[in-house]
Amino acid sequence: MKGFAIRDQMNGVEEPPGKTWFWELEAGVIFADRCIQCGTCVAVCPSNSIGVGDDTGLPELVKMCTGCSLCWDFCPRGGLRYEALWPPSTPSGEGDAPTVVKSDAADPYWKITGGPPGDGLGALLERYAVRAGARPDDAQDGGVVSAILVAALAAGDIDGALVTKPSPDPDEPWKGVATVATTAKEIVSNAGSYYNQTMALAELDLSRYDLPAKPRLAVVGTPCEIQGIRAMQARRWPTGAHRIDAVVLTIALLCTKNFDYEALTLRELRDKRGVDLDRVSKVDVIHGRLIVEYIDGRVAVDEPIKDFHGAALKGCDECADFLGRGADLSVGSVGTISGWSSLLIRTEAGLEAFHRARGRLDVRDLDDPEALLKLDRLDKRIAERSLERKLDPDAPLFIDYAEHLSCYAGTDRAPVVRDR
Repeated sequence: MKGFAIRDQMNGVEEPPGKTWFWELEAGVIFADRCIQCGTCVAVCPSNSIGVGDDTGLPELVKMCTGCSLCWDFCPRGGLRYEALWPPSTPSGEGDAPTVVKSDAADPYWKITGGPPGDGLGALLERYAVRAGARPDDAQDGGVVSAILVAALAAGDIDGALVTKPSPDPDEPWKGVATVATTAKEIVSNAGSYYNQTMALAELDLSRYDLPAKPRLAVVGTPCEIQGIRAMQARRWPTGAHRIDAVVLTIALLCTKNFDYEALTLRELRDKRGVDLDRVSKVDVIHGRLIVEYIDGRVAVDEPIKDFHGAALKGCDECADFLGRGADLSVGSVGTISGWSSLLIRTEAGLEAFHRARGRLDVRDLDDPEALLKLDRLDKRIAERSLERKLDPDAPLFIDYAEHLSCYAGTDRAPVVRDR
């Protein structure tokens, strides 16, 4: 543990070369306020030494660290070169539709700032504007993800889906927590958005769920969660109790940033603005504004989303993967009109899942792919500036909010997307 005082308190045995310990991840990511709460470090630990703190909701050591280095290597804010997991694409000559070519992580063009493999919408087979014919009452937009999951479950393609549900703790209103839904009723009842991360991949310890010995799961998550899954699948070896091998379908929710639950829901909404969380029926982000509605239809909050950026996870500024390039399917509402979702089909597995659900969906051409491309370019620029600030902490993290919100002109949606 290079440079760590705790080393002096140990037995004096010289540290083997090449080891990275959890304490280094803790110092460089968690204590540095860069953790994005994806749960990758928990899932990848082969000795099940990392858990989730009851008080903090963050990764913490629950038994002895072996110094295997995997928590650091696979952390999207640590050693993971996550853009190397994006299937590369090159223009086909017809619009911005790409031709998919074989992935090669050694390609010198692999870089966060773009290059040929990251151009356009990424690896793409088909793209549509989609909505479910029958949408759950709590669906945030088109209800597309719920329809796809229910169809895959009915066809026997999956045994369950890792999704988000409301916290069962009455002291945590409007907090989402990770769960594995194993029935259509559970999938539909957990539709909707929660604007906080859930340490989702930590939930891939499936021992508490009634699943087959060789389960098949879909995972619905933010791009950073999909990055962790793809990395573990690409370099497969035993990962303790967490069943990465069970994941057969990944659905990324288009996302520019997420929020700390206590900072947004409790401090900003409940304490500063007096929102009665027990009366809230919906939290949404539309036209660049955060809107909170009560059950009786009254609007409790309607403010620019930039007013709440202080409650966002700081590590999100470093992410350049708004489009969820590593997923089988990417879904979000940017690029479509209200009530519809943009659907980017990236792999054969994603295409098969789409065809399974085709009879449940209304499908038409994508309304505004340029809105997706514009926000993706802006997201990359923010990530670049965030990386520059690492080298020069005094450098400003300049965000042109006028440009930020113009990405959503005509789409009736705003940047933070955690909807199903």
